[in-house]
Amino acid sequence: MTADTAAEPIPSASLRTVVAASATGATFEWYDFFVFGSLTQVISKTFFSGLNDTAGYIAALALFGAGFAFRPVGALVFGRIGDRVGRKGAFLVTVALMGGATVAIGLLPSYATAGITAPILLLLMRILQGFALGGEYGGAATYVCEHAPSDARGRSTSWVQTAAAFGLFGALLVILTTRLTLGKLFGPTAFDAWGWRIPFLLSSALLAVSVFMRMKLTESPAFAAMKEEGTQSKAPFAEAFGQWKHLKIVLIALVGIMFAQGAVWYTAFFYVQTFMEKFLKVDPATINLLMMLIVALSAPCYVFFGWLSDKLGRKPVLLFGMILMLVAYFPGFHMLANALNPALAEATAASPATVIADPADCSLQFDPVGKASFTSSCDIAKTALANAGVSYINQAGQPGQAAMVRVGYATIDSLDARGLPKDVAKALKTSVETQIKEGLARAGYPAKADPKRINFPAAIGILMVFVIASTALFGPIAACLVELFPTRIRYTALSLPYHIGTGWVGGFVPFTAFAIVAAVGNIYSGLWYPFAFTLLATVVTIFLLPETKHRSLHD
Repeated sequence: MTADTAAEPIPSASLRTVVAASATGATFEWYDFFVFGSLTQVISKTFFSGLNDTAGYIAALALFGAGFAFRPVGALVFGRIGDRVGRKGAFLVTVALMGGATVAIGLLPSYATAGITAPILLLLMRILQGFALGGEYGGAATYVCEHAPSDARGRSTSWVQTAAAFGLFGALLVILTTRLTLGKLFGPTAFDAWGWRIPFLLSSALLAVSVFMRMKLTESPAFAAMKEEGTQSKAPFAEAFGQWKHLKIVLIALVGIMFAQGAVWYTAFFYVQTFMEKFLKVDPATINLLMMLIVALSAPCYVFFGWLSDKLGRKPVLLFGMILMLVAYFPGFHMLANALNPALAEATAASPATVIADPADCSLQFDPVGKASFTSSCDIAKTALANAGVSYINQAGQPGQAAMVRVGYATIDSLDARGLPKDVAKALKTSVETQIKEGLARAGYPAKADPKRINFPAAIGILMVFVIASTALFGPIAACLVELFPTRIRYTALSLPYHIGTGWVGGFVPFTAFAIVAAVGNIYSGLWYPFAFTLLATVVTIFLLPETKHRSLHD
């Protein structure tokens, strides 16, 4: 393909309107999605109160991931509509669906009120959210890129990427403001009891603004020209995925770009929140403030790296983001622990925790339906340590021997509660957990991060390394994906790999990484999941991804 020299330039005022409307709608949809992700801890207590803390938290993270799982379905449905009928109509519908589902979450009954019906309804709303968001990104990216001049596609489409930053910032700002306001007016328990619903309900106002702005848009020039010529694809699925010349590019885009984007971005902006709250025991309000700051700082980075890709090419900028994150994963999270909870790092080094148990006595503690009891001596010991956010070493004990927890030189015996009446088992489990917590406290393990010892400049610096890596990877992606595919199948072909990467790889980063930690016992072990996907993507990008800068979009 050649440079897009034949295209007529789009007036700057019109281009600004296109970018603003697309980015505003995308911001709203990301806000909706991120409110849920940022309130995982509260949602686990509201909708999974029948489970223990660890299982309930994993179930809530899995539900967060479930929304992402349905994004490829939305990508296929709306991609086909966008390639056959038009870009504008497709992503006008997506914003309405997303908004309706989000408002509905704010009105759902809790588990205590409706039992199993509550999480089922929540799951349905998450599916609708994921389905709608699956059609959003491809439409916005394609629409903006098809309006932009060939030498400014990276910069123009990077504003669609900043929508993620604006949406996350807005979600965190609303959550923090609501939390602080309700705390002053009604006490510290008000937000967890009912105030968490407010950020969801506020979506109704944002929905009206987004729909109004998108109603004013016209069809993209590339699609309008194709429609006038009558050359739009009659079968986008068969053409995009049934022809090897196109399917090969879809697979390269998926494995070479989107595996890395999903792993890197969702680690930098979501799993890091799980890590700080669940393992480092940092106060949620402090986490919100930290995340709001780095999200605000991330916004210009998307535009910078999008602009840089117009100058240097998409491929070198993408590779910079991938390689930087590969280098930063493990040392970055270790340094983050030292900066935010130095007492925990000191206690872990001075008095490491070890679970000594018969391996046959230990199970994988994941039970979304809440039927398993996890009352073996090993499970009770590991649950107490996981809830305390403490790394531990697994050591095989004698067959049939009850589990023990060694913290430094002290040893706490665990007990087996299997087969006991429910109330007796609960009391025994509580007794063991109390002894383990007391042993951890004596060894210097803090129950919470001490705000006075938090090194905020160091924490912000570490988080910014993650931000730079993720924005270098995310900033040029829209332009690169649009340039990879012909106009006839562009919406369909780019949407599917994008949402498999972000949905199935990225969306499940918090859930999978936390589940790995709960199973293995090392709070850093979950990082192997995003690291593996990033490494694979880096290799594929180096050897197989073509440079797309200045490719024609009129074909």
